[in-house]
Amino acid sequence: MAAATALVIFVAAYALIATEKIHRTAVALGGAGLMLLLHITDAEAAFFAEDTGIDWNVIFLLLGMMVIVSVLRQTGVFEYIAIWAAKRARGRPYRLLVMLVLITAGASALLDNVTTVLLVAPVTFLVCERLALRPEPYLIAEVMASNIGGTATLVGDPPNIIIASRGDLTFNDFLVHLAPLVALLLIVFCLLCRWMFRSAFRYDPDRAAEVMALEEKEAITDRRLLAQSLAVLGVVIAAFVLHPVLHYEPSVVALLGAGLLVAATRVTTEDALREVEWPTLVFFAGLFVMVGGLAKTGVIADVSKAVADATEGRLGLAAMVLLWGSAVLSAIVDNIPYVATMSPIVADLVQQHGDAGQVLWWALALGADLGGNATAVGASANVVVLGIAARNGTPISFWRFTKYGLVVTLVTVALAVPYLWLRYL
Repeated sequence: MAAATALVIFVAAYALIATEKIHRTAVALGGAGLMLLLHITDAEAAFFAEDTGIDWNVIFLLLGMMVIVSVLRQTGVFEYIAIWAAKRARGRPYRLLVMLVLITAGASALLDNVTTVLLVAPVTFLVCERLALRPEPYLIAEVMASNIGGTATLVGDPPNIIIASRGDLTFNDFLVHLAPLVALLLIVFCLLCRWMFRSAFRYDPDRAAEVMALEEKEAITDRRLLAQSLAVLGVVIAAFVLHPVLHYEPSVVALLGAGLLVAATRVTTEDALREVEWPTLVFFAGLFVMVGGLAKTGVIADVSKAVADATEGRLGLAAMVLLWGSAVLSAIVDNIPYVATMSPIVADLVQQHGDAGQVLWWALALGADLGGNATAVGASANVVVLGIAARNGTPISFWRFTKYGLVVTLVTVALAVPYLWLRYL
């Protein structure tokens, strides 16, 4: 009974989020409240349990990086990067998109994808304003590029960290096994963008000439604060990359960096917190509670177990079911709690198949990471970018994102099939 009720609440909440008749944060809070009110979950499971509660590592990672970005914004560095990128692209809209996509994907391989979109989104608004372009296609392309690029490394996408922990995999394992495919997917993705957003690439020679005449160095308003901010950001990035050695969670690193930056500079606490996307953080908290209710009542485990049983011990079939099943489920629920629930089952399957079973970890990573592009709530980075877009007066609807996301997910996951089959099976 509890499982059925939890499923009804989640499906109803998801439908409301998709229709956008009620703000997604209100829906997430309402759904989480019902889960608690009806004793489907409780305070202990919702707030403190690792498997069924709010993932505070994600919440505080976002909070810390939002504060750092807020301080960076006050230096003029985003205006500098915007002018630099526009000049290198010579004001050509498609060239600019490709440049921003490659920058985002590359950065997402070293940072987590949420941090990357927090840094790139402000640049996008500025450069689009300079060139009189609509920012929505660029934001959608960037967030999808961040999910694709983040697939390449252990630290690039939060689900990869969970997979690495369960599978005893290293940074180099991800790089060797997934980076070659990611490079191919980025090329294909850039071509897809040319087709999907073709109506947005309108070249304005007058605006382009104005941008080419600008001097990007003049955009920097506070060089001392910029130096301090970049120093702290550099340390934070280094700590992210060295996570396997230092063993500090990314959330701890982000909070320490944010605290150090506010304490060591003349930026006030009020100014630092002003740009924090509080509705986005609250939405994540509510979503985690709802998904935790599904996990606590066994709904997600039952679905995952059924998928595992359906493969009947055949490794190739298991890899393909896991790849496509993960892509579908990660489009519906955030891929972080999904991977947290699925990884123990995959660990059992890998053990059954021996060394050859390692392909199942790559199938899970590709399905979860690439499937996160399918809908507006499929990955943490998607939700963050939609929140930033709404805050800046250019809201992106659930269905507009999903219209493009389904195409990108279908193409990229389909390309992963021959890669896994030819290399491992």
